[in-house]
This record gives sequence, structure tokens and C-alpha cells, in this order.
Amino acid sequence: MAIRIDGKLMSAQVLDDVATDAAAFYQEFGIKPGLAVVLVGDDPASQVYVRNKIARATECGINSFKHRLPADTTQEYLDRLVADLNADPEVHGILVQLPLPAHLDEERILTAIDPAKDVDGFHPVNVGALNIGKESLIPCTPQGCMIMLRKVLGDLSGKHAVVVGRSNIVGKPMAALLLQANCTVSIVHSRTNNPQLLTKQADILVAAVGKPEMIGPDWVKPGAVVIDVGINTVERAGQYKLVGDVHYAAVEPLTQAITPVPGGVGPMTIACLMKNTLTAARRLETQSRSGRQYAVMV
Repeated sequence: MAIRIDGKLMSAQVLDDVATDAAAFYQEFGIKPGLAVVLVGDDPASQVYVRNKIARATECGINSFKHRLPADTTQEYLDRLVADLNADPEVHGILVQLPLPAHLDEERILTAIDPAKDVDGFHPVNVGALNIGKESLIPCTPQGCMIMLRKVLGDLSGKHAVVVGRSNIVGKPMAALLLQANCTVSIVHSRTNNPQLLTKQADILVAAVGKPEMIGPDWVKPGAVVIDVGINTVERAGQYKLVGDVHYAAVEPLTQAITPVPGGVGPMTIACLMKNTLTAARRLETQSRSGRQYAVMV
């Protein structure tokens, strides 16, 4: 029987570690790590995500600073807010909840965040550092996936990993992390010919394409470990439910281990956001107290 990888349980362990480390951080530096969350507009899903992030921060002993802005917020106002947060010594991590309203430039805002406070790991400086194997703040979802994989498999060296999807948020950083773990990595995307030929060779299959239950048993090698990053809403018998990119019921019997949706990767993403906030705080406070100028740690 396949192992059901319990993201809620694993995330609780990560959060416990963060809480312990945050308490030690307070004892060492006399302040709490600080996370600023910026929410623009009234998107219901974004409101839920932000509420959960702030709740987890509070549980971990991390100060949270919520900035909720109206949907008609101007680019100039948002630019100024990010600049103020960059300069605020009590803020160690900055998260601008995506998506932003259409009139706002997401790339401009993400690039404006100080890379040292970029706890999402989306700034080009952090992206570049990750891809050349240097110290960086790592995108939260791929980081959570790697924790899960190491928990199940231990050493990943030599495994053939296939990532389905090439987004900047999950697919590309996931591939970079797997390469760092000495996997042989393939990326399958919308222009790949006969993608099943690659996915059926995978010891590790990471699905991050955003298409409900696209990956069925004919995509999966028996004994593979399957990580399903997808979160999709579908209607069945007049009711809405969440499903992943993997057809769980059909694929699960083939696998060594598999993540469910919900309850798999999702909780790990928020846990790794807290982990990144603590990492950023320690780097920034260590720099500040050593007398060096505020700088990016990569």
C-alpha cells in the first residue's frame, strides 16, 4: 500500500521547529522576527491565504504586519509601501499576496522587494542564486516538496525526477532544487511531445501544471513517489471539491508514496514561509549587529 504523505503532520513538525528557533532568536536578539503581508483587493482566496499565513506566524512567535489595500490602490502607493517595508528594521520578511489587480505590475513589485526580505523567493537575485547553487531564500512550495521527498526517500541522489510544469513559482525552482540534490531532472511542459514517455520513467514525479486530474495511471511508473502541487476546484454532482493535477484514486495504487489534495503540499507552503521569515531575520540581524551595511545574503 502506498504511503500517504501527510502534509498537515509534516508542516506541524516544521512549524514546531520554527517556533523553537523563533524563541531562541528572541533570546539572542531581543526582538521577534517580523513578517509584513500586503493584500490588495478583495479576492476571496487571497483573503483566506493571508488569514492562514498570519495565524501561523502568530503561533510561531513571529510578528505579523498586515497591510490591506483597496483594489484601486495605485502603483505609486504600492511602490512607496514596499520601499517603507524594505527600510523598516522590524520587518524581516515581505510578502505581497498574488495575484494583484490587473492595473498593477506584479513583476515591478516583486523586483522592488529587498532580496534579503523576499520570503517568497521570487526576486531575480534569489532566483539566480538558487540556479547557481548559492545561498538564497527558496520559493516556499518547492522547498516544502523537497522536505517531503527527503522524509520519504532520504538521499535523492541518482533518482530520475520529472517535473510537469515550468512556472517560475514551482516548476523551474523545483527542477533547480532536484538538480542540487543530484537527481537527473526532466521538465515536461505544454510543448513536450509524448510527455508520458518521460513521466513513466520517473522515480519522482512532481505535478505542477494546474489541470485537474490530468495525470492518470498511464503517466506513472510503478513504485514512483508522486508529489501533487495542483489545487483545482471542480464541480461534481452539484458540489464543488478540491482536486489535484493527479487522479489520486487511480494513481495511488501504483505509487510508493503520494501526496493528497487537499492536505498535502499546501500546508507545507505556509510552513516554509515561516521558515524563510526566520532565516531572513537571522541573516539580517546578524549583519546589523556585526556592523556591516544592510546587504543581500545570497
